[in-house]
Amino acid sequence: MRVAPTALLAALGLGLATPAAAADTDQLLQIAKDAYVYGYSLITTEVTRVQMTNVAKVDNEHAPMGQFINVKRYPPAEYRGVSAPNADTLYSIAWADLDEPQVFSQPDMGKRYYLMPMYDLWMTIFHSPGARTAGGAAANYLLTGPGWEGEVPAGMVQIKSATRKMLILGRTYADGSAQDYEAVNALQAQLKLTPLSAWGKPYTPKAPAVDPNPGFSMTAKPQEVILGMSTEAYFNKLATLMCEDAPPAAEDGPILARMAQVGIEPCKPFELGKLDADLQKALADLPALALKEIGANQRSLGSNINGWTYTKGLGVYGTHYMKRALVAAFGWPANVEQDAVYPYTTVDSSGQKLNGANRYTLTFAKGQTPPVNGFWSITMYQIDQGWWFVPNPLNKFTVSPRNDLQYNADGSLTLYFQHESPGKDKEANWLPAPKGDFLPMLRMYWPKDQSPSILDASWNPPQVVRAE
Repeated sequence: MRVAPTALLAALGLGLATPAAAADTDQLLQIAKDAYVYGYSLITTEVTRVQMTNVAKVDNEHAPMGQFINVKRYPPAEYRGVSAPNADTLYSIAWADLDEPQVFSQPDMGKRYYLMPMYDLWMTIFHSPGARTAGGAAANYLLTGPGWEGEVPAGMVQIKSATRKMLILGRTYADGSAQDYEAVNALQAQLKLTPLSAWGKPYTPKAPAVDPNPGFSMTAKPQEVILGMSTEAYFNKLATLMCEDAPPAAEDGPILARMAQVGIEPCKPFELGKLDADLQKALADLPALALKEIGANQRSLGSNINGWTYTKGLGVYGTHYMKRALVAAFGWPANVEQDAVYPYTTVDSSGQKLNGANRYTLTFAKGQTPPVNGFWSITMYQIDQGWWFVPNPLNKFTVSPRNDLQYNADGSLTLYFQHESPGKDKEANWLPAPKGDFLPMLRMYWPKDQSPSILDASWNPPQVVRAE
């Protein structure tokens, strides 16, 4: 539940403090750092929303509020947009303004794997319609914002967002063939958002007016945009967003009380000039200091088993503000582990970096392939200022059961990670590597929740072994 921030503080007995009252500069600087971390996911999501929606019409990467971007093909080898692209699912993305409730309509997906997670502005997943949670039947969901009270039309499922604006980041499985692309594109075309007042009537989306001066670059990466904000600009944006669009959660009461000590409060302007001169000077470099602190915590985000790194417990963060900020900075916006887990590795069984000058194998013992209810795949990335597909003669960026994998006589499965072909008879199991350093990522969609399972560590990926 989310309530008005000032009422929340009063209810918790945490009165608003006078800025810089009875605390030294170091203490207040730490409060400001914590406040920066606390708000980082909200600012990241809002910057991303504006960059994606401040347009007049839909294209392959942008769409006005209330309309879907449908990515119709997997990225080509030369793609350099978003790092770690996937070649398993096609994206369907829409931002909704719940100032008026919206109806999200989804067609019958049959037995095809799909996932339509819904994120609020804080980057929290508050619902995850998909094959796991809803099956494949057609559905209409009524999306409502904070404080909405009204009648839910018959046949609709209400989904409540804690923030006024929200994101649907949909994924639908496609096998990469021309025929399957067409089938998925037909499903994507049926994804719709309709204002409740227009439900059951002819409706054509109308784009809101484009803001010619949104206050930041429409093309720079969100992290760069945020780093370019002054301390005062950052906290003012945070205070404005928390006022109506993204009310803080009830459990945020303690940090809100601390933030008030340096003048950061929902609905109120943050004025750096009202703080002590020493604190003003210390806060001048706060964006760089806070981001350095976020980066220093990156290694704490994941587990490392058999050389594979992966993170669970994402999507819903509670008061784990640093974890939420880390995901915003390095993996926005993430999935809940019940929907997907993405282990990756950069080293072989001896701890040496994976490099295309060598040949490697990954062998799953009989009956020990990745345990999933959805599907699994391994994507190959070259590591060059990002994680990018590897150009190769087969135009093959992933290896998965859809490649008609060839099993060994004992029932085990061996995959080959190397630059040159392992031989025609092994190419189904080959994942082409670059000549330099590389990173394979195992994508597990809808992992099994009973043993063997990656969710309770009763199953883990085997080590990558260098071939002699």
